[in-house]
Amino acid sequence: MSTVIDPVCGMNVDTGQARNVVHDSKHYYFCSRHCMDKFVADAGKYLQPKLIQPVAPIPLSAIPSTPSSSSGYTCPMHPEIIRNEPGACPICGMSLETLNAMIEDNAELHDMTRRFWVSSALALPVFVLAMVMDLVPQIIPDDVSMTLLIWIEFALATPVVLWGGWPIFQRGWTSLVNRNLNMFTLITLGVSVAWIYSMVAMLLPEIFPPTMHTMGGMVPVYFEAAAVIMALVLLGQVMELRARSQTSTAIKLLLGLAPKTARIVHANTKGELIVETDIPLEQVQPGDVLRVHPGERVPVDGVVLEGSSALDESMVTGESIPVAKIAGARLIGATLNGTGSLLMRAERVGAKTLLAQIVHMVSVAQRSRAPIQRLADVVASYFVPAVVLAAFATLAAWGIWGPEPRLAHAIVNAVAVLIIACPCALGLATPMSIMVGIGRGAQLGVLIKNAEALETMEKVNTLVIDKTGTLTEGKPKLVSIIALHGFSEQLLLQLAASLERASEHPLAAAIINGAQDKGCMLTAVTEFRSITGMGVIGTVEGYAVALGNLKLFETLKINAGELSTRAEVLRNDGQTVMLLAVNNTAAGLIAVTDPIKESTQSAIRTLHEQGVQVIMLTGDNRVTAEAVARKLGIDRVEAEILPEQKVSVIKQLQAQGRIVAMAGDGINDAPALAQAQVGIAMGTGTDVAMESAGITLVKGDLRGIVHALHLSRATVRNIRQNLIFAFVYNVLGIPVAAGVLYPMFGLLLSPIIAAAAMSFSSVSVIANALRLRKLQL
Repeated sequence: MSTVIDPVCGMNVDTGQARNVVHDSKHYYFCSRHCMDKFVADAGKYLQPKLIQPVAPIPLSAIPSTPSSSSGYTCPMHPEIIRNEPGACPICGMSLETLNAMIEDNAELHDMTRRFWVSSALALPVFVLAMVMDLVPQIIPDDVSMTLLIWIEFALATPVVLWGGWPIFQRGWTSLVNRNLNMFTLITLGVSVAWIYSMVAMLLPEIFPPTMHTMGGMVPVYFEAAAVIMALVLLGQVMELRARSQTSTAIKLLLGLAPKTARIVHANTKGELIVETDIPLEQVQPGDVLRVHPGERVPVDGVVLEGSSALDESMVTGESIPVAKIAGARLIGATLNGTGSLLMRAERVGAKTLLAQIVHMVSVAQRSRAPIQRLADVVASYFVPAVVLAAFATLAAWGIWGPEPRLAHAIVNAVAVLIIACPCALGLATPMSIMVGIGRGAQLGVLIKNAEALETMEKVNTLVIDKTGTLTEGKPKLVSIIALHGFSEQLLLQLAASLERASEHPLAAAIINGAQDKGCMLTAVTEFRSITGMGVIGTVEGYAVALGNLKLFETLKINAGELSTRAEVLRNDGQTVMLLAVNNTAAGLIAVTDPIKESTQSAIRTLHEQGVQVIMLTGDNRVTAEAVARKLGIDRVEAEILPEQKVSVIKQLQAQGRIVAMAGDGINDAPALAQAQVGIAMGTGTDVAMESAGITLVKGDLRGIVHALHLSRATVRNIRQNLIFAFVYNVLGIPVAAGVLYPMFGLLLSPIIAAAAMSFSSVSVIANALRLRKLQL
């Protein structure tokens, strides 16, 4: 059996199971009756299909596949900035992060840590010395002059400012050159003013007014402020870099799941297994036969050739219950084998494995920008210039109306304003939460394509669901056989299955499989004929057999009798019913159903508790659809509709002000997925559906929608907490630093305290975002 391309829609089709037609002595294969009819109507438009290799059924090719070796660096706050080498963002000045989650790039963290410890060792004695000079000068020996102590402060503080703070000054200067003012602009201005003022006061004290001179004839200096502020800024950078490295923990955990080696099985020319050899995972090629022993991880995506076991797929799908695997079952790379030994064939390797594509998708999504980020961007664009103006206003106000020494008070308070105002916390509020939230979703089998989908999901109040494959398993099963007097169930099932073996109807496989499970021997069919929209007829073992709906019976002038009533009862239970006649006499009926997924009912109940209205759209007949809806407690049903009508229903809901999420798994769902505010594709569905969706559920389980909703609401709530904290911090911090409390309480904010508060604001925002890593769904 080979796989070909449907010449109409481009889908992959197995030749042994596909519909086919012969045109000009050539065979053409189709995935659906629609495609075949379209081909026949315009056969000259198409060419003979080209044979291709089989493809794995987990269709995640919609996720952009990028080799894991891709390199580059980007800014967490401005993902449009891409550089080939590490450095600082030209817009905000933040350190660039590697695009490749597999690279442990801690060079900047090591550099900042070294600068922090050296600066702290120098700043501490400067701070102690300054405190002694200001608070207990009487303990200073008489033979030690104030001038000497100030020169000692200068000698200790200058390396801290010029060497320890060099990266900060570089970013501050870049921000001025690029006219993108940011937190480093403020720090550079504040520390520079304090250090330069102190230098001038030390070297040229005579140029200052007499009111500023102390008893020793010296002018107060602020070397300790410049040194301690820079040490605290470096501490903030170290803490921030460490915290930011933890936001990619989810990706690193996923990458760590893959084994380093694979055990390849070699065979001789007779096909006998002779040796198993361990090889690096990178050397595995599609088609290789691999052995997976109990307790080992599956090296790559593939299919079981021999053996049986139960595999833990929770690390990829989020489902904790082990999944049974037998010959022919699909395996996902990095999942954990249970107690059985498996022989498998590799199909997807390297960057094409499900795990690699999940890692890439998460990495791209983490760098996307949420709409709520625009608010922070607009505020930040005006914030830094406003802070600089506030600092100048503080300088002027204290210089004109402040107490003596006015100039000293003016400089200290202006520096405090510059230092405390940290737009970094405002800028980090959204991207940090997005990175952690999307990473947590990946661990739970919820793949989010971009930040906009994550944010919009939080507002969803209407969920539109396709029935087949979403609410149900998508695999119809034989459930009922009713035989009238004079016929046995075994005979009817044998006749129906033999007849359906020549049919192309989607439900034929359910009847055939059901018959084989019950031990029926299928026989040849002659005079087979398919009547569109009614059913099939043919001769089986001398019996004239007709299988279809009531219209078929009416066409053949067969009296259905009591079968009509019995069929309606089964339809009301959600079953699809086919009437069976033998030799022009009603003989019985056969019913199949697409079983509802076990988790569907509890998931819908949870969605209702969250205030989400659930609407089912399906092409199935209304009686069956309404029966399923009653069982599940679905709010509204739209049955017997075409794909384009699904789009119309979603547009109507949107026109009513509803925020709509659409969940589906088929090609026919793609237009509706694209129309909805949030499209949710089942991981068991088609590539086209995933291409149109903003969220993909690896498990293909409706509980994943509940998880996505909880994750979205928790993430957006976390973003709002961060933004509120950043706004409140700056709204309260700047006036306090400017000295508004001085007239009433005589309180002034030291620039050193301002620097500590500034560092705390950024770190606290990141720490709050990291709480999402422990989110339980």
